[in-house]
Amino acid sequence: MTETIPTTDARVARAVDLVNREAELLDRTEYHEWEKLFAEDGIYVIPIDRETDDFAGSLNMVYDDARMRQMRVARMTEGYALAAVDSARTVRTVARFVPESVSDEEVVLRSAQILVAYKRGNHDLWAADLVHRIRFSPEGPEGDRIALKVVRLVNSDDAVPAAGFLL
Repeated sequence: MTETIPTTDARVARAVDLVNREAELLDRTEYHEWEKLFAEDGIYVIPIDRETDDFAGSLNMVYDDARMRQMRVARMTEGYALAAVDSARTVRTVARFVPESVSDEEVVLRSAQILVAYKRGNHDLWAADLVHRIRFSPEGPEGDRIALKVVRLVNSDDAVPAAGFLL
C-alpha cells in the first residue's frame, strides 16, 4: 500500500494553485502569460497512447519544448492562423487532485479536466486526465514553474478534431 499524501499539505496546495492559475490563463486566452508558467526545460505533451510515459519515443498530438510552445503561442495570438482568428471560448474545470509525489523541490500532481469549448453556436466537450510536475522556486510561489504537463484525452486514440485553443 502506498502512502496517501494529503491535499492539505502546503506544497500540494501550492502546486494546485499553479494548476488553477494555468487553467484561468488558458480560458482567458492569455497564452503569453501561460507560456511563462513553464520552466525553460518544461514539456507540454498530449500523447496518443494514454498509457505511455515514453513521450519522446511515442507518437503525440503535441510534444512541445520551449521553442515549440513559443511557436504555438505565436500562431494562437498573431492572427495568421485560423485557430487565432476563429478560436473557441472555453471554460475548464480542473479537479480530483491526487498528489503522486511530494518533495520540497517539486510536486507531481494528477487531476481531471473537463473543458467546454463554444464556437459558432456549438459546444464541444473535451475530457482528460492531467499530470503536472510543478517545480518549486526558492523565491516563492510566483517563481514556481511547470516542468511537465501531460494531457491524456479520454478519446486520444480516436480522430480528435483540431482545437482553436490549448488544452
